[in-house]
Amino acid sequence: MPTTFHFELVSPDKVLFNGSAQAVLVPGAEGDFQVLSDHAPVMTAMRPGVVGIDDAEGKHSRVFVRGGFADASKAALILLAETAIPFEDLNADMLGQEIQNAEEDLADATEEQKRLAQEKVDRLRELKDAIKLSVRAELRALSAVLTSCCDDP
Repeated sequence: MPTTFHFELVSPDKVLFNGSAQAVLVPGAEGDFQVLSDHAPVMTAMRPGVVGIDDAEGKHSRVFVRGGFADASKAALILLAETAIPFEDLNADMLGQEIQNAEEDLADATEEQKRLAQEKVDRLRELKDAIKLSVRAELRALSAVLTSCCDDP
């Protein structure tokens, strides 16, 4: 069985994960990075993106985060997210609201803040497009299964 480490994903309103994980993919401010057991200590900001979690049993789940901080050590990873929404709870309306909020932040940003605010808007739009593609792929796969099981032999 793969080695695990303690992982917590916390947002202001709830704890989304608190337990053992085999691996966690984090959307770091400088790029995505994966944390495994015995990871070198690091603390960094997170950008808007998707956290990929492989729990102790190997089950994969994804959570959208809108910024925050990641603190990794040899024994644990703690993610403190501004906003955290399980991937299955995301929908077009919710993401549309997140994009609108980020666009308002961009409009109010100072010159120094504009680059980061624009990156946030761009990342949210990419996520919205990725979700649309994921749903389309799942519908195509379901259609193929239904077609193959319902065809006459």
